[in-house]
Amino acid sequence: MTRKILTAVGALALIAGTQAAAFEPLPDGTTTEERASTARLNAEQRARAEAERAAYEQQLATIAQQEANSQATFAQETADYEAEKARVAAMSAEERIKWEADVAACKAGDTTRCAPPAVPPQP
Repeated sequence: MTRKILTAVGALALIAGTQAAAFEPLPDGTTTEERASTARLNAEQRARAEAERAAYEQQLATIAQQEANSQATFAQETADYEAEKARVAAMSAEERIKWEADVAACKAGDTTRCAPPAVPPQP
């Protein structure tokens, strides 16, 4: 029984010594409890920072994709506009060439290619 008591007392002393050591200052003035708390807080902050960075990088990727889509749309709309402009210019040039040929033929005496006379308005 004495042995059990001594063993229990020894165990309690060991536990108390360990707990007391947690509150004893280390050479830099901190305790092991403070260091553990600091390490835990640092790990939490690191995890938050990594999550924020991942969210930010996702936002950047989304914005880059939107910008690429906008640029592609702009390029397609510009190409469509330029194609329409070229089509209208070609059609206008064809009509002018035909008109100039009709005027030249009319002046040369081909009355079938002359414009009809203007009809005066009725009073």
